[in-house]
Amino acid sequence: MRDHPDHLPTYEDMLAAHERIKPYIHRTPVLTSSYLNDLTGAELFFKCENFQKAGAFKVRGASNAVFGLPEDMAAKGVATHSSGNHALSLSYAAGRRGIPCHVVMPRTAPQAKKDAVRGYGGIITECEPSTTSREAVFAEIHAKTGADFVHPYNDPRVIAGQGTCSKELMEQVEHLDAVIAPIGGGGMISGTCLTLSTLAPQVQIYAAEPEQADDAYRSFKAGHIIADDAPDTVADGLKVPLKENTWHFVSHHVTDILTASEDEIIEAMKLTWKRMKIVIEASCAVPLATILKNPELFRGKRVGVIITGGNVDLDSLPWMQ
Repeated sequence: MRDHPDHLPTYEDMLAAHERIKPYIHRTPVLTSSYLNDLTGAELFFKCENFQKAGAFKVRGASNAVFGLPEDMAAKGVATHSSGNHALSLSYAAGRRGIPCHVVMPRTAPQAKKDAVRGYGGIITECEPSTTSREAVFAEIHAKTGADFVHPYNDPRVIAGQGTCSKELMEQVEHLDAVIAPIGGGGMISGTCLTLSTLAPQVQIYAAEPEQADDAYRSFKAGHIIADDAPDTVADGLKVPLKENTWHFVSHHVTDILTASEDEIIEAMKLTWKRMKIVIEASCAVPLATILKNPELFRGKRVGVIITGGNVDLDSLPWMQ
C-alpha cells in the first residue's frame, strides 16, 4: 500500500480533475428564488449539488480519486470512513470502474445513506459514532484489504475534485461578490478556495457551520485546528473536524466562518423545501440559515450558495420530530 504524498492540490489539478470526471458527473443547475432574494436583500444563486450523481457534491472528489488510480492499485479497490455522502459517492465511483469499495460507517448514520452505499455495491463495516472509533475500525479494514485510502476530505485528489463545483458556478453566474458553503471537514470549502483564489480572487468565501459542531469556527478564531470528537447536530454531514490540508485552505482564503443554531438550520431547510421545491439535507441549509441571520453581510450582493446534497431520510424529517 502506497501512501499518497501529503501535498496540496493546485489549480491545474482541479482542471485535470474536471476533464477526468466529466463522464461520471452532472453539471448541476443553478436555481434562484425571488422570495429568498426579497427575504435576505441579496441576490442568491443556488448551485444545486443535491441533483448530483449519488445525490451529493462528494461524487466529484470520489470520482477524481477512483479514476485517477493506476490499474495495479485500482485492482485492490478503495476504502474510506464516512457518515454518508462520501461513502455512497465512493461506492458509486468504484462501481463505475468495477472495483471493490470498503466503507466504515457509524452505526447511527442515516439508514437511507447505508442503503444507498449497499445499492452502489459498497461493503459496510459499522463503528461507534466517534472519530476515535471510526479511525480504529478503519485501520483494521485498511490493513486487511490493502485498498487505496480515499479520505473524505483531507485527500488532495478529493479537494481538487470538489473544486470543480465552483469552476462550474463561475461559468454559470457572472460577477459574484461572495460564495458560501457548509463546512465540516472542509473538503468543499477547500475546493472552493482552490478554484476561486486563482479564477476569481476578488470573491469572498464564507463557510457556514452548526453552533453545536463549531470546531471550524473556533479553529478559525484561534488560528490552529481544534477538533471535537463527537458533536451532536441535525446537520449530520458536518460533524467531522478539519485536517491539515483543509486547514491550509481555510486559514489562508476564507473570509469568515458563520454559525447557526439547530432551530435556524431546520427552519432554513424547511423554507428551501417549501419555496424552492427541492429536497436538501440539513447540512446544506446551514449557509441559508447564516445568511438569514447576518443580512447586513450579504445585503445588495450577488451570492453563490452551494447546496451540497439531497440524501435525506424521508421518514424522519427534522421538523417532524
